[in-house]
Amino acid sequence: MLEIKGLSVTLEGKTGPVEILHDINLKLEDHLLYVFTGPNGGGKSTLAKAIMGIYPATTGQILLNGQDITSLGITERARLGIGYAFQQPPRFKGMTVGKMLEIASGKDRTCDECNFLYSVGLCPQDYVSREVDTSLSGGEVKRIEIATLLVRDLKVAIYDEPEAGIDLWSFSRLIETFNNLHAQFATTIILISHQERIINLADEIILVADGTIKVKGKKDEIWPQIMKDAACSCRGTCDERVKENAE
Repeated sequence: MLEIKGLSVTLEGKTGPVEILHDINLKLEDHLLYVFTGPNGGGKSTLAKAIMGIYPATTGQILLNGQDITSLGITERARLGIGYAFQQPPRFKGMTVGKMLEIASGKDRTCDECNFLYSVGLCPQDYVSREVDTSLSGGEVKRIEIATLLVRDLKVAIYDEPEAGIDLWSFSRLIETFNNLHAQFATTIILISHQERIINLADEIILVADGTIKVKGKKDEIWPQIMKDAACSCRGTCDERVKENAE
């Protein structure tokens, strides 16, 4: 279990310190798939980066299976089984996919490469010897990065807007990949997304806005209300614009 208690994060802005997250309290259970969603700038990615240790907590605690990891850095958290996939995965000219998997695992796991690449929908014989460079599409790099997280046998895997920058065909394969990962592995999965098809994968949805958790619950229970509130907000904005134009 990942538990967050009274977490606040303050970062330096252009005009001084800005509190991005305020008093976050959250429990994420093992082997569930969560989707963080909400408006841009609401704090979704900041919360994910605080879990990974990219942003330090200003106040509060983060516990992994009862162990306080609040003061630990990124490397130490990674060793405990937390992984993070960025919106735009890095490319490494001169490094092969096979070598990247080996480095991610921390040991030579050549025999397992096929399994991990198959798990993300890639044919090993076509990719193991390829370089992780610009010859790969955005969708291919995304799936290779997912494979590097799989090879680590993580307790918590975080994917920040995994659909960003990929084509429709790759997006469909990505949905299939996350479905398979959730079925096959015991990892707690966190996806940050606005995409309804990704949100539909969730066991639970967590709505993050204004630096706080607005709502958390089962997808079937809260997603209809989120969509209803979003539609009402949109209509209200449109009505205001119509009124302004009329005046």
